[in-house]
Amino acid sequence: MSDAFTTTIVSLTTGTDETVTDLTRVCEQFLHESAAGRDGLLNIFVPHATAGVAVIETGAGSDDDLLAALRTLLPADNRWRHRHGSPGHGRDHVLPALVPPHATLPVIAGRLELGTWQSVCLVDTNTDNPDRYVRLSFLG
Repeated sequence: MSDAFTTTIVSLTTGTDETVTDLTRVCEQFLHESAAGRDGLLNIFVPHATAGVAVIETGAGSDDDLLAALRTLLPADNRWRHRHGSPGHGRDHVLPALVPPHATLPVIAGRLELGTWQSVCLVDTNTDNPDRYVRLSFLG
């Protein structure tokens, strides 16, 4: 494999509540180890049918607002045809259509190029599965 491509899998536990988990520091640490000051692209991929990746402001209420908006758009009730797990779990399988399971972001001089208030986050509404994996890949 070329030095230009590096990948790793990060394991995390999201708990039993809907959550927006900030991955920015994990991404920055990965780039510190793999980008070595180079320009390129960071791809963040969540290999789950019930989670997504968002670039959003955190800590000022936007993460809670996102979860509230998702509850409005995707209520946890019996309208869903996909039925297993907790009531309303079918909505979790629709989530990746609204919050995709991936993001590709620029890396300049080995650093993630985000706006002032932007963070890379895992969005997880599936309270039945707290064990999550995130694949980080640097191409540069």
